[in-house]
Amino acid sequence: MMNNDKVIAVWKNKGMTSLDALRLVKRKLNVDKIGHCGTLDPFAEGILILCTGSKTKEIDSFMNYEKEYIATIFLGEETDTLDLTGKSVFKSKKNHQFNKEVIKEALNKYIGDIKQIPPYYSALKFHGIRLYDYARKGIYIRKKPRTVKVREISLLEIDEGNKVTIYVKCEKGTYIRSLARDIAYDLGTYGHLLELKRVAIGPFNEDNSLILGNL
Repeated sequence: MMNNDKVIAVWKNKGMTSLDALRLVKRKLNVDKIGHCGTLDPFAEGILILCTGSKTKEIDSFMNYEKEYIATIFLGEETDTLDLTGKSVFKSKKNHQFNKEVIKEALNKYIGDIKQIPPYYSALKFHGIRLYDYARKGIYIRKKPRTVKVREISLLEIDEGNKVTIYVKCEKGTYIRSLARDIAYDLGTYGHLLELKRVAIGPFNEDNSLILGNL
């Protein structure tokens, strides 16, 4: 008999929801009980950990793993979702040109324990309803700042002066979309994510994860 108690790290593609990935794995492995250890936005790609059978009891422990991301921020415009899928809400009137030293100085402020306001479009709940359900109806719930921890953050690339790619290693509860917004504010402008890739969760990474089509 096949052992259905598994921990599976899969690589979620862009455009797919975390629930899409979960349903696909459930169907391919023909398992009844399955859960994920934290979602990944549809526009993003990267590692998603899934647990089946009795391993679903260990989901909380996997949620505590540190996560690593590579994110590209567009500077000069903020959207309601804080990513490229949303509607523009603020645009900078100035044509900023940012250099490495200024950006690195801004990034250094985000190492350690930081206060962060979650995005309006998030899975957090208010009175039992997820924030993104409110936001889709035009009701924007501003949650109180929460303390999150960023272990490492560094500048990888500047493209055309307004596209900045960064590496982030953080603990659970950290929103990279909110981080992009706040970094842009510190640079005197607005910002949103163009791309987001979760390259690792604890020991799971791109090299040892499964491509969904190869299950």
